[in-house]
Amino acid sequence: MEIIIISLTAFLVAILTFFSGFGLGTILTPVFMIFFPVDIAVALTGVVHFFNNIFKLILVGRNADKSVLIRFGIPAVIAAFAGSWVLLNISDLEPLFSYEMFGRTLIVEPVKFIISILLIIFALMDLIPYFQNLQFGKEKLPFGGALSGFFGGLSGNQGALRSAFLIKAGLSKEAFIGTAVVVSTFVDFTRLSVYATRFAQTDLSENIQLVTIATLSAIAGAYLGNKLLKKVTLKFLQVTVAIMLILISLALGAGWI
Repeated sequence: MEIIIISLTAFLVAILTFFSGFGLGTILTPVFMIFFPVDIAVALTGVVHFFNNIFKLILVGRNADKSVLIRFGIPAVIAAFAGSWVLLNISDLEPLFSYEMFGRTLIVEPVKFIISILLIIFALMDLIPYFQNLQFGKEKLPFGGALSGFFGGLSGNQGALRSAFLIKAGLSKEAFIGTAVVVSTFVDFTRLSVYATRFAQTDLSENIQLVTIATLSAIAGAYLGNKLLKKVTLKFLQVTVAIMLILISLALGAGWI
């Protein structure tokens, strides 16, 4: 059952990625968390996200701006190590609290709570006009790279912050998309290298089939999304995905999933 749910989610969300501004990992991570511990869920999502990015890298990576890539991408990669390390070292913390609801004991874990807050923030950045217009100058690129890289390593979510900083870098549409994809790919590679220590402990081979099918589903969705790009209303999908993400995040933070 988890294969069907996760793969279908990967396919649909990969389509939305081209329209909504949300990354694949933003929505896929909570779905993985339904079936796996938080740190493993983030790591498995990272594998799917990485190979999906490789596919997009082949399509648009050549358009990346090299100077912006250096100023933004290097701090992002360094900070991604730190974020990944934090994730692996806080995943075994004691629950924040527990409570009873509908005859069930619900437990709120620190990592789930933190990630739910992050996801809500990223979702609000696509809903609130103030955040939609929030942009940063070129001089802030190294700081923006570090910030997005850290959260990318911690939760797999970096797209909203990355876009907010890169949008003011004076790039063309093609260069903006290409640069974002390259940075995201390098951050994914960085955090996966850190997560590998946890993979070794849990035997990744047990989940190879799931990851493979989910990855192929995401690639298929990305391909279809690229084809449908000009036929879909951007604002409608942004709002729809943001609302869905907030609902999932609230459930995650409350210990329901």
